[in-house]
Amino acid sequence: MIKLTFENPIFLWYLLSIPLLIYTHFYLFRHSKLKAMQFANFEALKRVTGERLITKNITILIIRVVALACIIMAATGAILWYEGMVSDNDFVIAIDSSASMTAQDIPPTRFEAAKNTATNFVNGLKSKSNIGIISFAGTTMIESTLIDNKESIRKTLENMEIAETGGTDIAGAVITGTNILLGSEKGKTIILITDGSNTVGAFIENSVKNSIQYAQKNQVIVHSIGIGTDTGPIGYLPEYYNISAVYDENTLMQISNSTGGYYFKAVDEAGLETAYNEISKSAQKGFISVKLSHGLILVTLFLLFLEWGLISTRFRRIP
Repeated sequence: MIKLTFENPIFLWYLLSIPLLIYTHFYLFRHSKLKAMQFANFEALKRVTGERLITKNITILIIRVVALACIIMAATGAILWYEGMVSDNDFVIAIDSSASMTAQDIPPTRFEAAKNTATNFVNGLKSKSNIGIISFAGTTMIESTLIDNKESIRKTLENMEIAETGGTDIAGAVITGTNILLGSEKGKTIILITDGSNTVGAFIENSVKNSIQYAQKNQVIVHSIGIGTDTGPIGYLPEYYNISAVYDENTLMQISNSTGGYYFKAVDEAGLETAYNEISKSAQKGFISVKLSHGLILVTLFLLFLEWGLISTRFRRIP
């Protein structure tokens, strides 16, 4: 995945000067052509200039257009982002804390299994990563901001409880996790664990799409884990109601695929461990930034010197 961002996008408006440059070039060419027609001795001119008495200087025009575009792009603070291997990643672990997570199809409960495997993931991280924890149901709660104290993270996970609010706001969890990672200078990764569909965000048009765009804009990778069996009870109701908590695989896959992450389906604790192991293996995967400003300025200087050289030699004017 490759994309381009700008620190000062307002300068992109100056790209509209390129058509003006092209128009001016050809307007001045027509003016020069009319002036040249005043010469009577074309045979003498041919001996001096060769076969082409009057040239449109297309090469010079191209050089000037590219040089102008480069200097404008340099002013915008253009940054190229590409997916590659980074030295470290910072993580936000987002765990669904809605009532349906009390279902016991993954013993002791989905919620406890998610917490236990998250703790194992934190213990197994070899890189010096900062980790944040959030829980989400109808609302999203920041349990811990980014810290590198594993003992504190383990205690935070241990003390997390089921939320009293209903619903599942997946979009809100992605946005909150992204906000926590904004100050990170490492690779940014969210691990999203849920057993439900995006019920709260369903009342807001394109809520998931907006959260994906926000994560993409800030170069955040989202790995999603759908936890629970298809027939698992909803958890907070007696089993004889025969109501299952079913997550929307398409939504979770869309979030992960769009941000460069992976989607996992975990129907037991072993599946959760496998998902975390795969994420741990890709812990050095992240978005790498390359600031283009310095390179673009060097290209502009080279093109200016090249233009001056061509004007002084091949495209010199006849006095």
